[in-house]
Amino acid sequence: MAGAQPWGPSVIVSARATSSSREFTAIRSTNPVQHSSLFSGISPMDSREIISAARKEAYTRRQKIHLEGDPVRQVVLLTAGCAKIVQVGQNGCEVILRLSGPGDVLGVVGSNSHPRHCSTAQALGASSALLWETAVFESLSERFPALRRNASHILCKRLEELQERFREISTEKVAARLSHEIVRLLNQVGRPVIGGVQIKLSREELAQLIGTTLFTVSRLLSDWDQQGIVSAQRESVTVKNLQALVELSEAE
Repeated sequence: MAGAQPWGPSVIVSARATSSSREFTAIRSTNPVQHSSLFSGISPMDSREIISAARKEAYTRRQKIHLEGDPVRQVVLLTAGCAKIVQVGQNGCEVILRLSGPGDVLGVVGSNSHPRHCSTAQALGASSALLWETAVFESLSERFPALRRNASHILCKRLEELQERFREISTEKVAARLSHEIVRLLNQVGRPVIGGVQIKLSREELAQLIGTTLFTVSRLLSDWDQQGIVSAQRESVTVKNLQALVELSEAE
């Protein structure tokens, strides 16, 4: 892992057939802002103008980016690092709604119908972002209609992902849910390392994502580690055999 930068640009992971087996390829996006869905269909010149209206912000590990219940004052586009989006129940238990990587928009994309944040965003490692004041972003959305359409599309995709995860929790066994979630996370927050793609996430956080116990996640990861599918550490999981992981989810 020498020379690998923590929480670098996003990784696109796919299964590729070989003569005797399947392996995965990892392609790093060199410009997460340019490839963000927020700028889909927007020309480079217009994108530069939109970006010039934002300011840069850096976050330390575990720093809160916004808090549940706070007024929505900014639109935040993550440019490096990783953040978890969480809600806390009445009993104090934390639930992770999703993880966001470079190129993802955190929180509410616009503030007209959502004056307050419904969740908390927290940096999992050293991270950076572009921030637009909500009034500025609204003005830009009026000038560039594609920006408003992209913001709406982002919200729709989030809803689709939440629906998919709810279905998995309701209908699938834990092993399938865990393998599905790890595959999703590879594209969201994975980084290429020697021998695979790594997700820097604790077993407790994985358990929160799929609605199960720390013990169950630890047992499954230990089994998969022995089979050579993953390499499980205390605060990270490295996927070594993507096709075998995919087959685990499809076998359930």
